[in-house]
Amino acid sequence: MVQVKAIKAFSDNYIWCLSDPTSSQAWVVDPGQAEPVLTYLNQAGLTLAGILVTHHHYDHTDGVAALCEKFVGIDVYGPHNSPFKGITKPLMDADKITVLGTEFTIITTPGHTLDHICYTNPVLAFTGDTLFSGGCGRLFEGTAEQMQHSFDKLKKLPPECEIYCTHEYTQSNLAFALAVEPSNRDLIEYAQWVDIQRQNNQITLPSTLALELKINPFMRTDITGILKRLPETYNPSTKNTLQNNEPWQNFAGLRIWKDHF
Repeated sequence: MVQVKAIKAFSDNYIWCLSDPTSSQAWVVDPGQAEPVLTYLNQAGLTLAGILVTHHHYDHTDGVAALCEKFVGIDVYGPHNSPFKGITKPLMDADKITVLGTEFTIITTPGHTLDHICYTNPVLAFTGDTLFSGGCGRLFEGTAEQMQHSFDKLKKLPPECEIYCTHEYTQSNLAFALAVEPSNRDLIEYAQWVDIQRQNNQITLPSTLALELKINPFMRTDITGILKRLPETYNPSTKNTLQNNEPWQNFAGLRIWKDHF
């Protein structure tokens, strides 16, 4: 079974490294920097066999060129419609790839960017900047309706599926989630655990889909009244209307609130 380890990059990025104990090969997800990857591979005695890219932002791609120069001929998988030019194996929705004997299905998840994809299977999912623990990525290119549709796709994964996102944003995400649902017991307990993890400089990931469905407000946009504490400043409509919005409208309200939180 493939193993997944976190390589820290920048101030709060994780470059996920996939390896198989039976071989010396490894793959990495979203290498925004090459140096931490090279250091980790050297220490672990691994050789890079390929790269998975979720979207084009620099903190997910800037290390690709240097890694390809070091490990000549490796594959770089990524979205077919990406403005990033380093992809050698373009992927579309429902495509399947095999990495170190593990199969992944591609899910297109526009919203954060228009080219965003996630690498998924029933056991683990690399969600880039689409789904964070307790939150979601900013809508830089897509719409709230697109992002809601992307979340609806991810909700179909098995509850036990582990969610590997690319940033250590959990603590700040939960501060916002608690403003949305201050009485959510699952959220309160998770926030306490996350606070302890971060106090000890420990990682909070991966999460699971089951947990996100309980604590992530952006996963809970179908709940009546999810916007009842939305500040009037960010209220695009009347409070009565907001109680019965479509999920994507609730998503939009939450995202506007989070952007100013």
